Amino acid sequence: MIELTDVCYAYDGVPALRHVTAAAANGETVALLGPNGAGKSTLLRLVNGLIFPEVGQYLFEGTEITARRMREHRYAKWFHQRVGYVWQNPAVQLFSASVWEELAFGPEQMGLSAAEVRQRVEDALAFCGIEHLAARAPYTLSGGEQKRTAIAAVLTMNPAVWTLDEPLAALDEAGAAWLTDFLRALKRAGKTVLFSTHDTALADALADARWRFTPAREVRVER
Repeated sequence: MIELTDVCYAYDGVPALRHVTAAAANGETVALLGPNGAGKSTLLRLVNGLIFPEVGQYLFEGTEITARRMREHRYAKWFHQRVGYVWQNPAVQLFSASVWEELAFGPEQMGLSAAEVRQRVEDALAFCGIEHLAARAPYTLSGGEQKRTAIAAVLTMNPAVWTLDEPLAALDEAGAAWLTDFLRALKRAGKTVLFSTHDTALADALADARWRFTPAREVRVER
């Protein structure tokens, strides 16, 4: 489903990824492990089609993901429905006036009927335990509530691939337990999941494979 071959990327000439070759199969859960600044977040951005290899190739379901490809509106819309992204800091991806509107935005962009949009929003609110937050503005929420809202917004799109950057970051014990259970639910549902983490216990519990990032910005694949 996701194939990276000899991928390199740099910020202003400073290497962030060096010759990364790795693949994630349909339904596989992959943990991205390594020190801060080793390239984990960069790779997740690349997998989401937000940046593109400067060298090498990224294939998604057999199609090369390039800047030119992602300028094709129809393809980009389809791609972003297939691949969901939960940022480490959820506040950067929340922009609507209320939680309800935040969750409704994606399904509305998919062209779903008003009834289907409502059903998806209600289901996601209930699944994430945030029904009581529906009328709240996202910027007024706690960090844990924002995290659940961001997850619920992705959930309404029902993507085949979930990418999560440090999903347990800044969560209390209860929030971390809920998020871990959520990742297990994605795994049971057969979703492809890529998540970055410093928590080796989480990786041991969930991952089918580990992409281990080195200080040299290279990746070792472990299965």
